[in-house]
Amino acid sequence: MSTFRSIEWKNGNLVVLDQRVLPQEKRYIELSSVEQVAKAIKDMVVRGAPAIGVAAAYGIVLATKQIAENEQIKKILKEADQLLRSSRPTAVNLFWALDRMKRVWENFSGSVDELRDLLEREAAEIEMEDINTNKQIAKNGADLVPDGARILHHCNTGSLATVDYGTALGVIRFAHESGKNIHVFLDETRPRLQGARLSAWELDQLGIPHTVIVDGASGLVMRKFGINLVLVGADRIAANGDTANKIGTYNLAIVARYHKVPFYVVAPTSTIDLNTANGDSITIEERNRSEVSEISGVKIVPEKSEVFNPAFDVTPAELITAIITEKGIVRPPYGENLRKLFG
Repeated sequence: MSTFRSIEWKNGNLVVLDQRVLPQEKRYIELSSVEQVAKAIKDMVVRGAPAIGVAAAYGIVLATKQIAENEQIKKILKEADQLLRSSRPTAVNLFWALDRMKRVWENFSGSVDELRDLLEREAAEIEMEDINTNKQIAKNGADLVPDGARILHHCNTGSLATVDYGTALGVIRFAHESGKNIHVFLDETRPRLQGARLSAWELDQLGIPHTVIVDGASGLVMRKFGINLVLVGADRIAANGDTANKIGTYNLAIVARYHKVPFYVVAPTSTIDLNTANGDSITIEERNRSEVSEISGVKIVPEKSEVFNPAFDVTPAELITAIITEKGIVRPPYGENLRKLFG
């Protein structure tokens, strides 16, 4: 287990590590209502597709606090479900977790207390599944990381983005804990600097050697240092293998292809959306211009200049060497092999 938890259910409330203030401050926030959970997801207090899904599940549990009479159950939980679904549109784990919770409450006919207990157990199961799933993903990806590997990573996919172990950073962590002599190059990941702030903080906590680079340095780093593989996470994987991930992933995949560096996507099967045919069908969240136009409150872009701030981009399947999941490593053709994971 890590020395910290990004998300934890304590005494009937959800406690999350505020990722906006890392690495300067390690601050936890206690959330006691579904509205607070939705805002925490939207404001990126809690972030990372798996962690968002778990937070949303507990958000539904918190919504039961507002239920005074049994006849209010469906109305209040439906509103809570819709509120949480609107918080971040790209990460499919959010919808996956809410669908699981909905199956519990949608046809329930008992008391509020009975329902709250059932929902809390379902959310706890989703949380525990995330930990076990990520550890299995790490084991499955271990053979792809040679001893002495130089790895390039984008954004943050570790314990901060999940409940505990991580996806792409989980593979890196497992390789390190297995005794492999690895070094990780971390894209800073503009505009919110998840690589520089969060991934570097995590690797520092774990004692894993690493170097932070600007996003535009990946080509030079591949040429100069001989990167062995690229590991990234995912927020949604379409049925054909097209993958939505943090903005800049697409650029990195193109650079990796030119330099003949294997490019691996690491994600749980809950991130695979077989109902989305391809990347063109994935909704891409656009965020506030201030994330680009300001640094620590100081304006760096002229007021009249337009700003385009997509939170994600889509990497075409043909640029992805393989997708590492808890059920195994999937290789092309993705349209056929991703479906095999689900029987």
